[in-house]
Amino acid sequence: MRAVILDKPCGPQDLVVREVPIPDVKPGWVRVKIKAFGINRSEMFTRQGHSPSVKLPRIIGIECVGEIEDPSDSTFKKGQRVVSLMGGLGREFDGSYAEYALIPWTQVYPIHHEMDWAEFAAIPEMFYTAYASLFDCLRLIEGETLLIRGGTSSVGLAALQLAKSAGATVISTTRDRNKLDDVKQAGADYVLLDDERLTEQLLAIAPKGVNKVLELVGTVTLKQSLSLVSEYGILCMSGILGSQWQINNFEPLVDIPTGVYFTAFTSEFVKENLLIDLFNYIKKNKIKPPIAKVFTLDQIHEAHLLMESNSANGKIVVVNP
Repeated sequence: MRAVILDKPCGPQDLVVREVPIPDVKPGWVRVKIKAFGINRSEMFTRQGHSPSVKLPRIIGIECVGEIEDPSDSTFKKGQRVVSLMGGLGREFDGSYAEYALIPWTQVYPIHHEMDWAEFAAIPEMFYTAYASLFDCLRLIEGETLLIRGGTSSVGLAALQLAKSAGATVISTTRDRNKLDDVKQAGADYVLLDDERLTEQLLAIAPKGVNKVLELVGTVTLKQSLSLVSEYGILCMSGILGSQWQINNFEPLVDIPTGVYFTAFTSEFVKENLLIDLFNYIKKNKIKPPIAKVFTLDQIHEAHLLMESNSANGKIVVVNP
């Protein structure tokens, strides 16, 4: 089969497709024929050498959509449409940058909705993170005001669609002045430039702060975001767009305002019921996932170049013929 193997940290131009053996099935694992997959920043960080827990060489890629090619000893049927994400995929064992992947059947999920493979591949990690953050962690409801910190990221754009469909007022931020109109056209009620005037601008819109905050930028903006939450509101940290994973001089009794709730979301362990609810929600509300560009496996280096450029407005997807 054809696959992209990461031997050592490298630049996008060094990602190449090779011929490798198709993985043999074994008890507890199924072989999936990969039809498409999305590109994620965590894969970019791994390629750059910022994931010391990932032992190389490794076929990276933390999510995929496709068909069961060999069900092994599972209850799946050959040809069944499935999705898989996280749980060690592309990190503890070989991932999705290939034509086939061997995956534990417990983290392969059947999806019955019909959609083209590129659209299907744009949903799993991006929309699952957004959906679970908004409705499981933040408990967002109609009429509330949501601040999305990092609104031009793929998860930020997905969260915008989901929040608007739920009847929330959405304030999105971006550090790129050239993207203000793009986010407004995507449906945000307000779009704020993430600069030194952000607090002033937001409080002019919501003088008592916002009900909910989805923090996607991460540690560098967390303390400021906490200060923008109204009493009894919630902040959920669900992403880190930079490479700074730890925060310095964080004092919970000082930096978390009284009566404000602070939680976090990670998709490392997928809740199957939430994933199924997500696809049903997308179908019911006729949501179209924002796709920046679709590549083939041979163009994997171009996909990573686009990811590194921070210019993609939506999910970057790779399809296999």
